[in-house]
Amino acid sequence: TTMASKAASVLLLVYLSGSTFGIKLTGNGYTDILIAINPEVPEDPVLITQIEEMFKEASRHLLNATKKHLYFKEVAILVPPNWNKGNYSKAKTEVYDKANIIIDEPNKLHGDQPYTLQYGECGSEGRYIHLTPDFMLNDDVSKYYGPRGKVFVHEWAHLRWGVFDEYNEEKPFYLSGSIIEATRCTINITGKYIHKRDQRDCTTDPVTGLYTEDCVFYPDKQQTTSASIMYNQGLSAVKEFCTKETHNTEAPNIQNRLCGNIGVEEVITSLSVDASVAVVPTPPSILPTFTVVQCRQRVVCLVLDVSGSMAAGSRMLNLKQAATLFIQKIVEDQAYIGIVQFTATATIREPLTLIDGEASRDKLVGRLPLSAGGGTDICAGVKKDAIILLTDGESSINCQKRVNESGATVHTITLGPNANIDVKELSDISGGKYHNAADGVDSNDLVDIFASHTTSDGNLTNVYRYLNIICLFFQQLESTGLNMIGWFNGSVSIDRTIGNKTSFLVIYERSPPDILVLSPFTRTYDTSHFKHDAPAKTLTLDIEGTAETGKWKYSLLNKESTAQSMSMTVTSRAVSDAIPPVMVKTHMSQQSSNGSKPMLVYAEVNQKGVPVILADVMATLKSDSGDEYQLQLLDNGAGADAFRNDGIYSSYFTELTTGKYSLKVKVHNNDGMARFSLRRHSGALYIPGYVVNGQVVMNPPKPPVSEDDLQADVGSFTRTVIGESFSVLLPPGVPPPNFPPNKITDLNAEIEEDKVLLTWTAPGEDMDQGTATAYEIRFSEDSGLLRSNFSTAHLVTYDLSPKKAGSPEKLSFTLFSIIKNGTTLFFAAKAEDKSFLKSETSNIIQVTKIVPKAPVPSPTDAPDTSGSATGLAVLKIPLSEQGRGHRPLRQRTLT
Repeated sequence: TTMASKAASVLLLVYLSGSTFGIKLTGNGYTDILIAINPEVPEDPVLITQIEEMFKEASRHLLNATKKHLYFKEVAILVPPNWNKGNYSKAKTEVYDKANIIIDEPNKLHGDQPYTLQYGECGSEGRYIHLTPDFMLNDDVSKYYGPRGKVFVHEWAHLRWGVFDEYNEEKPFYLSGSIIEATRCTINITGKYIHKRDQRDCTTDPVTGLYTEDCVFYPDKQQTTSASIMYNQGLSAVKEFCTKETHNTEAPNIQNRLCGNIGVEEVITSLSVDASVAVVPTPPSILPTFTVVQCRQRVVCLVLDVSGSMAAGSRMLNLKQAATLFIQKIVEDQAYIGIVQFTATATIREPLTLIDGEASRDKLVGRLPLSAGGGTDICAGVKKDAIILLTDGESSINCQKRVNESGATVHTITLGPNANIDVKELSDISGGKYHNAADGVDSNDLVDIFASHTTSDGNLTNVYRYLNIICLFFQQLESTGLNMIGWFNGSVSIDRTIGNKTSFLVIYERSPPDILVLSPFTRTYDTSHFKHDAPAKTLTLDIEGTAETGKWKYSLLNKESTAQSMSMTVTSRAVSDAIPPVMVKTHMSQQSSNGSKPMLVYAEVNQKGVPVILADVMATLKSDSGDEYQLQLLDNGAGADAFRNDGIYSSYFTELTTGKYSLKVKVHNNDGMARFSLRRHSGALYIPGYVVNGQVVMNPPKPPVSEDDLQADVGSFTRTVIGESFSVLLPPGVPPPNFPPNKITDLNAEIEEDKVLLTWTAPGEDMDQGTATAYEIRFSEDSGLLRSNFSTAHLVTYDLSPKKAGSPEKLSFTLFSIIKNGTTLFFAAKAEDKSFLKSETSNIIQVTKIVPKAPVPSPTDAPDTSGSATGLAVLKIPLSEQGRGHRPLRQRTLT
């Protein structure tokens, strides 16, 4: 096929040791499960044994909990490169970054508590399960959570099915009518309410009507109910999840708030990735099989298109610039790199070469292709060698089977607007990443993509360890480009966690600009300090030693009279192997969309598992047709964001039109406001104790976490990361979708004398973008009515114009002067847009009128002839959307 007239091509990075690509369900048995051990964990063969025993036990519990449907079938255990006492098989596609379960030392936030990183959508898979060596090896630690196998099933439900905890440490009690209940599922779990300090019966707070803060619910050791694993996995009788019939819809827990008050089993069977799983007969054995593997050196083959399409514009030059950065700055020592070029046939330009110093890197850079021309054949490389895969974005693809059998992981990069999206399939079947890059220096896309191809063994200060060689972790701090005349100014912050091997890379289109770089305190660098590679049109400044901490400023001057494209890329590495750097990861909720529902953009900011909050996070989404969208990602617990201050920043993307899209996220903290958060992720309940034969047997208190332990100030920092590209394909003839406002998830209530004050975060016209048109706020004594027949509940009229999405809203009205003592009311809201599309019903808030009892007078007090107290207090509890038979009020509209 002649490609000279075409405007698309593909670059392939073929990793001979790449990434796993997700859990599979084969015959109702889970396979391709990867559990990875962090290199900070000392080598211990007992740990391997304990992992295997946990999975065997968990498989039995999972089978029982899913009514004999699901079990664990195949598990791979990835041990660190620095373990050398065992006989471990060589890893093929298993890498730490893709592990489903991680065994690592405890972080400051969670300690030894098992937890799962979830981004929030009900029914969506989580990122990973985190377990500690002490939890796995020390029975005196694990016993406070329950049997390891059942604990793992609790976490698996978070990871695989996107369900949430049914306890709530922040709201341990609520009122059900006039009865105080512990937040739990099912309501049939029995126990005692005891003061944890002196083991006396709990006392009631006269203002809230709930038990006081030092009260704890201790469940009976022996129970007659079998649910629920998502509440207390440590109870021996508990073997199931809450069903539609047993689910406690009133409990103020995260499961009810985020999943619309439906039970765990209902989420699994209707919303999760396994919702449509076919039931097949259970095999004779449900014990999983195990393989123990170990990664060694990384092996990377750059498979580079030099067909006619690459001669267009500056593509070959942009390719050389980006590949040079990858070879010189990114790939770690002791890795192997090979270079292959292809047109209609493949040519090995440089065989696999060990990276062992600057000379080997320079040799590889010198072997990068310089010119282009000829046709192309996507699968020629596979025909030549089962490991080398060649591709071009315009020709057909017929080598999927060979790619799948080769054992290679293929990361594809399509260049230009006309590239064949089917190339992405090669990444999908091999577990690789897919990126789409725009043409031109000012996009800087190719540089960003090559810079993203780092790997890690799990130690966040090191990119890799092998043969006692440590490579400090690579970070991209800045990546920006412009087509302009005159000055191009910017800044980048170097924080205390990075600063080694800091580099400023300038790429220009035609002629080198004048450059000025100012360090925070002492140094000025001009063009004379940069290394100029005229053929490659790059200028590089490498900062000696550790870069100064603070804001670095840079300026580029285009000396030409016409505009030219220029870009600035700043990279650095961890300051030492003792200080974990601030990390950022980003991804879309889906890698492809047909426009039927909005997509979500996520960015996670943390330092060794501890959330970093109050940062400024901006996402740029760019289509292959040139359209660009800027989204501010928020960590406010509203709209797309499920949890406030968990270090996960989110936004909806609603401007869906057919095409391929790239994703870039920039995180700034220039004012130093960002800090660490105390909010924990979803995790197994730490069991406070049990009631045995009527006596409370207490466990030691859960170790507390304080902000002092977390070193709350992280200082100013800058990070730039990219996510995988994604595609949108709308049905033919269908216009871009119009979405309603997002569901309000943070409706809250406070009481001001006899007035109810409702607060929430404003949704948008389209999900969390723009401004909604109106609100519909209703109340009832029956929370089930608000969920099942919202429009028939009592309407609250108001004079309130919706604010821009993300803004705080407030509404106050008189209500409780007409309500009797002990009455409980439930409130919910919907938002409406200009097309009269309405959001889902919000979370439901409960308020109860409590009139405290009069104090008993002492003998010296004058008699009280009034007979009652005049104080008024109201309880507020975020609640579910299914009631328990409260008597409805007569229809009434409140003004």
